[in-house]
Parts: sequence; structure tokens; C-alpha cells
Amino acid sequence: MFGLLLLLSLLVYGWIIMRCLLAWKRLPVPTIPTTNYTPATKLTVIIPIRNEVRHILNLLRDLEKQNYPAELFEVLVVDDHSDDNTAHLIEEFIPESKLSLRLIRLAAHGAGTGKKAAIKLGIAQASGELLVFTDGDCRVQPDWLRLFAYTYTSRQAIFISGPVVFHHTHTLLERMQLVEFASLIGVGGASIGLKQPNMCNGANLAYTRRVFEEVGGFAGNEGIASGDDEFLLHKVCQLYPDRIAFLKHEGATVYTEARKTVSSFISQRVRWASKWRSYQRWHVKLVALSVFAVNLLLFLAIPAVLAGWLSLWTFIVAYTVKFAIDFLFLNRVLAFMRRKNYLIYMLPLQLVYIPYVLYTAIRGLSGRYQWKGRTIRHHD
Repeated sequence: MFGLLLLLSLLVYGWIIMRCLLAWKRLPVPTIPTTNYTPATKLTVIIPIRNEVRHILNLLRDLEKQNYPAELFEVLVVDDHSDDNTAHLIEEFIPESKLSLRLIRLAAHGAGTGKKAAIKLGIAQASGELLVFTDGDCRVQPDWLRLFAYTYTSRQAIFISGPVVFHHTHTLLERMQLVEFASLIGVGGASIGLKQPNMCNGANLAYTRRVFEEVGGFAGNEGIASGDDEFLLHKVCQLYPDRIAFLKHEGATVYTEARKTVSSFISQRVRWASKWRSYQRWHVKLVALSVFAVNLLLFLAIPAVLAGWLSLWTFIVAYTVKFAIDFLFLNRVLAFMRRKNYLIYMLPLQLVYIPYVLYTAIRGLSGRYQWKGRTIRHHD
């Protein structure tokens, strides 16, 4: 019976990942015409931040180098009660910058705390037609805004998700995170290609003010600290499944850093996992459940072999099949990210992936975690 359950979970998991592989391969790669294209869309870049003194100036300097008309975009940095020198650093930067740049403080507006509050305040003060989002610890490339604007106009997309990749990965922990995170980005992009979107990343995202207001913004999940990106994606999909796009272009990739310690990595993943129980759409729940189920059964397969409930041969075949499925998918996604040489880190990742997924999934059910000096707890 245990062997049958394991087989069924692998079949479901394999079906989901192979569908994602085919969908990823079919995702269009935009090519901006060298002639006959003049940007005309007014953009607002919104950057919610908290304690980003080490990174924020790098991002702002990247935005100064954008290949997009300066008069067509503004930058709003929304400070979520930073208790370091972040706000002061930005205030000093504003007079010397050519950006149309404003610092907005949540504390000065009595707008509450948290990323969703920062995003809502930024949207309320934005003048752009298309809102583009990233995080304060990210780096963007010169064609980033140009590619978002072109995708918005050429595909009539009102919600656009982009790729995010870790850089400066020097340690084994960071390199394993890069591989694991690549799988999430790949599945998210593929699911959009299948018109069954399940995940995206707020570090590289754009949507129109109009659709944000039409779906009611964050209403219905305001008590959940995370999920400012994915819950909104699911709501937009209910109304406009054909107007969601994944921007599969190397120049649209946003770079950020992996977690430096195991504890901060676990806290981040518990934060992500804490929103799973609030998913409403069945196909999103199916993906989350299938990943959890296959990892749970593979973990239980170890004592099952020791107890004689499962043959060693079946155990080896099951792990090999799971590895092969993941390898085929990651080989394609990491090639797009120009990180194909990182495939070797799948091996150590396999040793820790199953217990880590189970641990974070179970911890995430509590809705309580530590993040950026705060204790967060979801409420209904």
C-alpha cells in the first residue's frame, strides 16, 4: 500500500512538472523592435523597503541607468518604519539624482506597517499607468523598464511577472538556494504560460493601477503579512486569465542575494509557506499539495525500508525518478538564467530538500515567524 501511494504521488508530481517544462519552453521571448517603437507608457516604480541601508543606493543608481525616457517614469520609495539609516541615505541621494524620486514614510501617513501597507500607500500616490515593483535589496538591468513597457503594450498584459535570480552566491548554502529558487521561478512562469498561474515574485512584478483597484487590492487577505504578489495574481486571473504574462527575457531579470544563514533562510521560507493555507484556487492547492505529498512519502520511505514495508530497490527507483524529473526541468530553467553549471548543486540539495520542505510547510501552518526584526503573525 505504501509503495502504491508513493508511485501515485510520483506520477502526479511528474505530470505537473513535465507540463511545466513544456509550458516553460513555449513561453515567448520578447524582441523589442529597433525601429518603429517609441515608449509612451508612464510608469511608476514602487519600492517598499525596511532597513535596506546596505542595498538601496545600488538599486537607485541602476534606475538612473534605465534605457527609458526619464520623463516617463517616477520612483517612489516607501519606507516601512526603518530603524537604520535607510531613510536618511535616500534623502541625501535625492538632490543629486536625476531621477523623479520621492521618499514616502508610512509613519508620516499613519498607514500602518508591513509591505502591503507600503504598497497600498505607494499606489495611492503613483501617477503612472503601469506600476512596476521591486525590493530594496535588488539590482535591475538597463532595459528592465523598457521590456515591461513593451510587454504591456505589445501583449496587452495588465499583470506581468518577471524572473528573479540570486547573485553573489559564494557558499554551498547560497548555491543550493539558487537552484531551489530557480525551480520556483520556473514553475511560476510556466503556470502563467498554462493560464493557471500559481506563483510570482514581488521583487519583479508589474500591474496596472486600474486592475489593482478593480479586484479590490489586497482585500480578503490583508491579515496575511506575505502574499502581496501571489494573492493579487490569483484575483486578477479570475477576471483576466488571458492578460497575465511572464516576461521571459534575460534583460528583465532582477538580481538579489540569497540568505546568508540557515536561520534566516528558514525564516524566509516559513514566511512564504505561511500563506499556502489561504490559497483559494484548486490548481494552486494541487501543486502545493503534490509537492508536500511526494516529499512526505519519500521521507517516510526511509523508515519504511528499515521496517521492511518497502523494498530497497523500490526506494532507490523512487528517489531516482524524483531526481530525474527535477533535473529535466531545472536544466532548462537554469540554462535561461545562465546558471547551468549550478546543476551539480542538485545533489546536496536533494539530501536536505525533503526535511526542509516538510519542516517549513508545518511551521508555516502556524502563521507566525520572525522577519526583519519583527514577529509576524497572520490573522483572519
